[in-house]
Amino acid sequence: MRTLIDFAMREEYSRVKALGDDLSDINSLINWDRFRFLEPLIYKNKTSRGGRPNIDIVIMVKALVLQSWFGLSDPELERQVTDRISFRIFLGTTEVIPDFSTVWLFRERLIECGRYEDLWKEVQNQLDEKGFAVKKGTIQDATFITSDPGQKRNKKDQKDQDKKDPNLEAIKARPTPDFDKDLLNISNNIVSSNAKPKRLDDGPINEGTWAKKGSKSFFGYKGHILIDTEYHLIRKIETTTASLHDSQVDLGINGLPRYADKGYSGAKTQGYDAAMKKAARGHKLGIKDILRNKRISRKRSQIERCFAVMKRAHNAGHVSVTTIARAGIKFMMNSIVYNIEQLKYLGRVPST
Repeated sequence: MRTLIDFAMREEYSRVKALGDDLSDINSLINWDRFRFLEPLIYKNKTSRGGRPNIDIVIMVKALVLQSWFGLSDPELERQVTDRISFRIFLGTTEVIPDFSTVWLFRERLIECGRYEDLWKEVQNQLDEKGFAVKKGTIQDATFITSDPGQKRNKKDQKDQDKKDPNLEAIKARPTPDFDKDLLNISNNIVSSNAKPKRLDDGPINEGTWAKKGSKSFFGYKGHILIDTEYHLIRKIETTTASLHDSQVDLGINGLPRYADKGYSGAKTQGYDAAMKKAARGHKLGIKDILRNKRISRKRSQIERCFAVMKRAHNAGHVSVTTIARAGIKFMMNSIVYNIEQLKYLGRVPST
């Protein structure tokens, strides 16, 4: 029966593929089986006592790619995989569908074992093997990743909570006959249940921070990327809080120029400093520095396309997580999705 269902779904998918399916095009750009080395590092629940088998790690990695590609939440990812034939064919299964809690737990396992960077390194190794190694230079920049700040814990509110409730005190102070004690206890319980719960802490829920750029304020995190100047593939990433200045993160490569905007002026880097010069108070830029900034600006402006694709095409500008680690793994998957899309574009561009 299962074979008949698989045959029917693949037969229907042939009609979808004839109309055009991006997932079919990108499925062959990455060797997904090479991610299997992560399985014994992530799944440590295999014992002699047995238990429910883990979902294939290739299916889980592909599920995270689908989620980042279409900007889906965990519950919506489960719904779309259940509903869409193209999603199931991309995952390589027509029977196993990871639910939203399994997807969330898989990301948590990647964070806890500290192996999500190995996933990124494997993608970079495959890019180098395809002939896209970094040779000429790099460009670095950062972008805000907004998040919900949550509720601010107010110490004044907690002090008010600690004060005695006047209604409750009035009821207690009122003289009552002995036979009315049960009614008094009921009244006390009602008043106590209506009181607001005490808050144990007085700090923000989210690990993100506030930052201001121009006249706009942003709360959340900041994604730093480094791309190569030739193929515009993302080669290094890092996620920090929004308040950390761009120049505090160096992703440069030894022996290669690192192009950057004025925010990186004067910042140290592992590569050759090719950041735009910034004028200081009382010290205007000379004509040489102005012309140099124009040349660097034309070079470094290519990185803006990366952010545009990630945010507009894949909805990567906002996250609903509360820690830097969780925001980091989502930003990593968005960067992988961008690289896959860029590989698809490079495959169409004729070599010169």
